[in-house]
Amino acid sequence: MHEMSLCEGMLQVLEQNAEEQGYSKVKTVWLVIGDLSGVEIEAMRFGFDAVMKNTLADGAKLEIIRLPGQAWCMQCAKNVQVNQRFDECPECGSYQLQVTGGDEMRIKELEVA
Repeated sequence: MHEMSLCEGMLQVLEQNAEEQGYSKVKTVWLVIGDLSGVEIEAMRFGFDAVMKNTLADGAKLEIIRLPGQAWCMQCAKNVQVNQRFDECPECGSYQLQVTGGDEMRIKELEVA
């Protein structure tokens, strides 16, 4: 379950920012997760609660913003939405797609005290 290590990395970012910006409590984390990122949402929620226990983000709420997968079809020269890697182009059926978005995970916003 790599979501646990992603949450540990997120905690490191929160602690570093807390030191730099002078906050002591994280109330809410808005996390952007792309549909092509390979992140399992429910595992991320579980990992977040477990990793944040007894830290500056203990009890913090995790808000997840999902981004659809985006790809450029080399065959029909269109930007298309895809649900998973190696999908066919919904416009022309080609498999010559280059992922252009929806494969990221990032902290978008924090509510702190």
